[in-house]
Amino acid sequence: MTEQRTDPVRWSFANGSSPNAPHVVSMTWRDGLFVHWPVDPDRLRPHVPDRLPLETRDGRAWLSVLPFVLTKVGLRGTPSVLRLAFPELNVRTYVRYRGDPGLYFFNIDVDNALVAATVGRTTRLPVSRARMRVGATDQNHVAFESERVRHEGDGSPARFAATYRPDGEVFTADPGTLAYWLAERRRFYAPDSTGVLTGEIAHDPWPLQPAAVTIHENTLLEAAGLPTPTGDPVVHYADELSMTGSIPRRLRGR
Repeated sequence: MTEQRTDPVRWSFANGSSPNAPHVVSMTWRDGLFVHWPVDPDRLRPHVPDRLPLETRDGRAWLSVLPFVLTKVGLRGTPSVLRLAFPELNVRTYVRYRGDPGLYFFNIDVDNALVAATVGRTTRLPVSRARMRVGATDQNHVAFESERVRHEGDGSPARFAATYRPDGEVFTADPGTLAYWLAERRRFYAPDSTGVLTGEIAHDPWPLQPAAVTIHENTLLEAAGLPTPTGDPVVHYADELSMTGSIPRRLRGR
């Protein structure tokens, strides 16, 4: 693997725009998978806050599950000894706010209790602690397993297990394509009673590859009360990408 550039705040943001807040954190994504299912927007709409219009493509909403590993996570400019590495697993959909495209997260699982607590407090995102294992199989697949730590009163268990590998050449998605629409997002929205919290990431275009994927178990959508997709997902592998993250900021009003 070749090392990525180290100042991605100058890189691509979203649709040619520029970051709107200081980017204080840097990290490197590795061994990631995008799994996207189309769903009926009428079935998904009740699960997304009213102030966030659900974004659809060709009349369909989309649910995405993303397992990956973050390395070199820390404040920009800090030495490697102060940085963290941990697996992460996201469940998300696609929304707009004030006309700008973004992501809405139903849950973010991380295998680091301190990160889960800190990110949850500072961003109001639904971050949970999970026990995860990431390794390689004999067939050179990534093996990713996750089980959310349950507390008294929790509902259904949230588990995910998959093996996956790249299965084609690296490409960057062209604007206007479904792959671009699904992957090239740089902002999240998290509404609360006083407004909408947003945060940004900046990085080069995703180095996507077709993927060979076997999902052995996935109760993440059921645990969140989300509709069960039908049919095969759209999948992509993404090997390594350095990025930065902004300070979350609050957008007041509607």
